[in-house]
Order: sequence, then C-alpha cells, then structure tokens
Amino acid sequence: MDKVGLTDLKAVIAIAHRGTFRAAAIDLDMSTTALSLAIGKLEAHLGVRLFNRTTRSVSLTGAGRLFVDQVGPALQDIEVALEAVRSERLTPSGTIRINAAPFAARDIISPLVLEFLRRYPDMVVDLVTEGRLVDIVAEGFDLGVRVAGLVPSDMIALPLGRPQRYAVVATPEYLAEHDAPKTPADLHHHKCIRVRLPDGSLFRWRFEKDGEILQIDVRGPIILDEAQLSRTAVLAHTGIGYFMEQSVLDDIRTGRLTRLLEDWTPPIPASAFIIPVAAISRPASRPSWPWRVHRPPPRPARTNSLGNASAAATDRWVGMGVVGRRVASGDQDAADDEAFAICASFTWVSSESSS
Repeated sequence: MDKVGLTDLKAVIAIAHRGTFRAAAIDLDMSTTALSLAIGKLEAHLGVRLFNRTTRSVSLTGAGRLFVDQVGPALQDIEVALEAVRSERLTPSGTIRINAAPFAARDIISPLVLEFLRRYPDMVVDLVTEGRLVDIVAEGFDLGVRVAGLVPSDMIALPLGRPQRYAVVATPEYLAEHDAPKTPADLHHHKCIRVRLPDGSLFRWRFEKDGEILQIDVRGPIILDEAQLSRTAVLAHTGIGYFMEQSVLDDIRTGRLTRLLEDWTPPIPASAFIIPVAAISRPASRPSWPWRVHRPPPRPARTNSLGNASAAATDRWVGMGVVGRRVASGDQDAADDEAFAICASFTWVSSESSS
C-alpha cells in the first residue's frame, strides 16, 4: 500500500464504533470481505494490528485505540470541511435511511417518500421495514417512523398523516373457549401476546374511555418483539393480541379475528417521524450546515415553499440543526412540507462523503 486513504480511516472508525465488521460494512456500503481485506492491508502498511479478531468478537488493540483516539477527531474535522463545501449545492444529494414498521411504511411511501424523490431526484431513500422496534441511532438510521405512544424521550417527533387506532383482537376459536373481556381489567384473566420493546421493557396496553386512561400489564404464555410474529400467535388461537389497526384490519374484515374492547381504543395521534435530538441540536461551536433547498412551484392552493431564507417570506432555510420557520398550520400539506424539510436537512448523511 503506497498511501492511506480517507476510506481506510473511515473503515477503522466504523468498525470501532459498530463493534463488528458486518455492521461497519453495511454503514460503509461495501462487502464484509472487502472491508476485512482493506483493514488487513492497512495493518500491513502500518506494521501493527489494529483489531483483535475472534469468531465472536472484534476489539481494538492498544495501537488501534491510539489510532482511533488520534485519527477520529481529525477525520471529523475533514468531514466538517467537506460538508461545508457540499452545503453550497442547490440540490440535496445523498442517502437517507428510514426505519419503519410495515404499516407505517405503507402510509408514507406514496404521499411522502415517492414525492420527496420526485422533488429531489439526486437523493436516495433507504426505507427498511421490520415489525420489531429498533434503536434507530444504534442501527444507523437517520429517521424513524413510530406511533405516537412509542416515541423515545431523546427523539423529536413530527406527526404524519391521519389519526390511528389500536385494535385488541382474538380468533373466534379462542373466544369460543373464553368469555370475551368486557373491560380492560378482564384481560388479567386471559392469555395475552406480550410485546418486548427495544429497551427490554414489556409494552403495556393502553386504553382510554370517557377521560379515563388505563395502562394494563397483561399476562401471557409468550413474549415477542415483532408484530407479524404476534399476529401469527393470535391467529393460532394462542391468546389475545394488541396491534395497530392497519396491521389486522384485513383479518377483522374477513372474520379471521374478532375485535374486542373497541370502545376503549379511540383514535390516537398519527404516526410520527422521529429524529434524534442530538442530530438537530448541535453545539454552538459547530456549524449547522444549512442546505438551500428549492422545491418546484407550489400548487395553487398552497403558498409556502422551501428556498433561500433571504428570499420571499414564504421561503424557509432548512438545515442541519436549523428548521427555520416551522409550519404551525394543521393543514396536512403543510405537515408534508415540514417532513420534506426534515428529510432535506439530513442530506449531510451523504453517500458522497464515503467517496
């Protein structure tokens, strides 16, 4: 190896941060084999091992820790300089990774994601759907979509779409052998499908009626962390389940599942984009990397647009750490624009920065 490139430095930092070659390779958009080969060549060039590798774990050597401590801040400064130059682009580019439950992805794919790509053709959206709740920061996502009651305390929520509902369901076969619950308290006498959250805690079922709010810690024979697995268990007559309505609506309509306690599950606020607080609250000593985002002329019924903050009053300055004049209107078109603004502000997570 004649020289050490920026990609090699990023590879070391990524492995140190993620803890495995596989996770780092995903972040770097390269194969695990290519990453391992690159690290091997770098270690040969330096004449020291940077990582201790076993079949089960990867850890930094003393030399690796020194390397990361010295190179990490310098690499960050380089990234800052590169992004300062890229911020002069008129058109956002790069990749946004979004994590969402399947039902939430269906809600946003057409009105938000596809429209966003039409507005910003240089962007790539990597939308990952899975039934389990994940830590979006730890898993390398820029944004997540969550129901209102499941927004972590260290996230900012931007409501999307129309209100939703939970649904408590069981199969007719299960109910043929057990009396249907009349109140949430009756669930204590039933087998229920329990759900484990990413932080390890068990999800408590929420109910509301006539101003009374209840959170029930149900009991049951199985604990799962994925909605489709829970649905499978309910359809197998294992017990009663608690789902977002969209996930089981077809089962209810076809009679495969019977809805219970419907008067205790009123509409709740819409799903929301969740954004790490740290991502939009950078220290004052760090630049906020604004993007001048120009969108096509608005539809006649709309007056707001995204653009240069120094232009007309209908323009907004959208940036990392700056969402200039947030849309206060309850109009859904305005809420969509705010979502586009948030997405545009994350173009600093650019695939170009790995080149």
